[in-house]
Amino acid sequence: MTPDRIEAKLMARGFSLPEPLRMPASNRRPWFLAGRMLYLSGHGSALLDDAVGPKRIGKVPTEVSVADAQAVSEALALKMLATIRAALGRLDRVTQVVKLTGFVNSAPDFEAPNTVINGASDLFHDLYGPEAGCHCRSAIGAGALVARQSVEIEGIFMVAARD
Repeated sequence: MTPDRIEAKLMARGFSLPEPLRMPASNRRPWFLAGRMLYLSGHGSALLDDAVGPKRIGKVPTEVSVADAQAVSEALALKMLATIRAALGRLDRVTQVVKLTGFVNSAPDFEAPNTVINGASDLFHDLYGPEAGCHCRSAIGAGALVARQSVEIEGIFMVAARD
């Protein structure tokens, strides 16, 4: 098996993958592979490691700055990559980042949830390149998210057949 080029890019940028998403209940799963489409459940900031920092809980921008929320969004992309590796065995099996949907726990007058979700979009685009990393996206300001988390992101990815 050849080395995984996406993991090599991550290491070169000083990133390491956290633990993949684990579901707290048995009636749902962190991922589902349907043919060549991999669907990831929402990855929320409440489940991030404490190393991300305390600014992963609360409303953006009143309790969590936009810059901190962008860093949380990037950390969620890393957690999503860990879940992808758990699902597929290799990050290189992703042939296209199809769609990200991001939810931002927004203060009532916050009108830039798209800026927050750029943290995840930029990482996927950087790792997978301008073709495979360019994706559809929705960025939604929400009045509340589970456990007061600041950001939650889900994704859809096209994958290659097993090598």
